[in-house]
Amino acid sequence: MTDQTDILRTVERLILEVAGDELAVLGPMTMETSFSTDLELESIEFVALAELLQNHYGARVDFVGWLSGKPLDAIIGLTVGDLVEFIASCLG
Repeated sequence: MTDQTDILRTVERLILEVAGDELAVLGPMTMETSFSTDLELESIEFVALAELLQNHYGARVDFVGWLSGKPLDAIIGLTVGDLVEFIASCLG
């Protein structure tokens, strides 16, 4: 079983790498942190995050494929926790 806390810390590190350390002033990311409202990530940053996730976890974590299967309102409402749970399910 993969530890979601470890995945959360990895995801946070990768998001900060993509979006910049200024996000760190918001405090630690939680499972409830929203990509659109809290982090305000742009689409190009999602692309960069997908690349970093694949580099870190390998092909078994297909972030782009996972996102492409979601309706727009689900993508807009995406939280860090949703991503952490997806990664955990891929690694599980």
